[in-house]
Amino acid sequence: MADTPRDELVTVDGLEFHYRDWGGSGQPVLLLHGLASTCHIWDMVAPLLAQDHAVIALDQRGHGESAKPTEGFDFASVTQDVLGVIKHLGGEAPVVVGHSWGGSVALELAVRAPKSLKGMAWIDGGMINASARYSSVEDAKLEMSPPDFTGVKIESFMERVRDRHEGAGMAPGSHEVVMANFEVLEDDTIKARLTRANHLRIIEALWDHHPIELYKQVQCPVLIMPARQQSNVATQDRGQRRLMSVDEAEQQLPNSKTVWLEDSIHDVPIQRPELVADLLKSHMADGFFG
Repeated sequence: MADTPRDELVTVDGLEFHYRDWGGSGQPVLLLHGLASTCHIWDMVAPLLAQDHAVIALDQRGHGESAKPTEGFDFASVTQDVLGVIKHLGGEAPVVVGHSWGGSVALELAVRAPKSLKGMAWIDGGMINASARYSSVEDAKLEMSPPDFTGVKIESFMERVRDRHEGAGMAPGSHEVVMANFEVLEDDTIKARLTRANHLRIIEALWDHHPIELYKQVQCPVLIMPARQQSNVATQDRGQRRLMSVDEAEQQLPNSKTVWLEDSIHDVPIQRPELVADLLKSHMADGFFG
């Protein structure tokens, strides 16, 4: 395992993509972040996985340090991006692990290019069904759009994030992962690396993405790892919807297993990285992915 990752660049279809190579050997693992995140969401999980596996964490189109075009945020394009990176890396087909929207990308990849991956794991993701939850795409955009960070100073934002994370019992250094989602401008204000326009384009793609139509086409094993907080009254409605989504996926997927991440929030990779890594490692060691 490398003490620190190597930051690498690869060109796919004329666009440059950034990824972190965490080293390691054995079964390859490709880590995909969620919407408005970056490869740094895996900074605490990846080094643990790299003890036993060859681990790569990718910045997807429009995110992090990868290219930021103003088009191509449909699933056909973003899965082609990931497929291009997999082909560049060569070797054995990876287990693709997706957080949130990254799980949806993995699902589309498994259907569009089934031989490109050995299996997939969804970390509180993979089952996003925007058109079933919202009455219109405009409602989806309204509810899923990002905050306006115009004029927000870096120091005050960092302090808020740090205080919130410490109060929630997040892993040490989690606020630094959040800050990787932003650039700092000359006036010390912050700017999201994923533009608002591109964020909305991804929501439009999610509106046209219907996971229940894809589940039966998946040929590889799927490890479903949803997060929940059963004791938190504020999240009970979300938890009930999640339970229904998991049940739907379990019924339709040919080969799946669900492990609930108890007492966990959506950003569980930076809340409980050891739990996420241990579950992934144990299922790879036990041969769940073949």
